[in-house]
Amino acid sequence: MDFKCDKDKVFSTAELRLMKDALYVLGGKWKLDVIRSIAAGNTRFSEIQKSLPKINTRMLSKELKELEANHIVERKTIDDFPPVTIYTFTAYSKKLAPIFESLIEWANTHRNEIFKVP
Repeated sequence: MDFKCDKDKVFSTAELRLMKDALYVLGGKWKLDVIRSIAAGNTRFSEIQKSLPKINTRMLSKELKELEANHIVERKTIDDFPPVTIYTFTAYSKKLAPIFESLIEWANTHRNEIFKVP
């Protein structure tokens, strides 16, 4: 196999850093699962945790805090008795939709390539 790289198309160090940042924001064992759970309508901590039975409380809390710090979700406390905390997507997080679609498309192509019978 002859793989040549066009030097004009190699990403810069700054671009490499940006890609690493993006993968860090969405990477990890649980981030995409948490995002999927919220997208499915689970907005309370207990609902999200129930939808992901193998995640522990500490890990879910950590993942939600990181998603909040990266403006993917926002935490809202509803003044009720008892107070209710919900997690919802930010307007900014909507920019992830085309990225997820592209990632799914690439992942499907990649799986087909890897599991191709020689």
